[in-house]
Amino acid sequence: MSTIPAARWVLVRLSLLVLAAFELTLGVWTTFFPENFYNEVPTVDWTPPYSEHLFRDFGGATLGLGVMLAAATIWMERRLVLVALVAYLAFAVPHSLFHLEHLHGDSVTWSRVLEGYSYVSVIWPLAVLALAWKPSVTSRRPSDRTP
Repeated sequence: MSTIPAARWVLVRLSLLVLAAFELTLGVWTTFFPENFYNEVPTVDWTPPYSEHLFRDFGGATLGLGVMLAAATIWMERRLVLVALVAYLAFAVPHSLFHLEHLHGDSVTWSRVLEGYSYVSVIWPLAVLALAWKPSVTSRRPSDRTP
């Protein structure tokens, strides 16, 4: 097993922790309180109609992603970290592209907030992925040095 090099370990772990906490919170909220999420989060109601089924499914998938990010945070095994970040980006990229194409709503301020969130939710995990990608020079097995 290859671990994240010590110099990058703290930043990668902290980033994973924040992403995991966000996804777990979002997952619990949308799974167990989907209508509240729809009604209370600005910009969500810009693309109606509300669907309890869709929100509960989204919540369950988000919980699963949060669990994977939490596992990567706990064990910090390089391959697990890479898979967790790629899985997060598999969600974040299309999600962000959708929002960037649908910034029309009832508030210019919330449109700008959503735009900023859309960029950060992709650029930040990409940067963390780059930090975690390069294996430790102390790896002994060639298989540890491959992604």
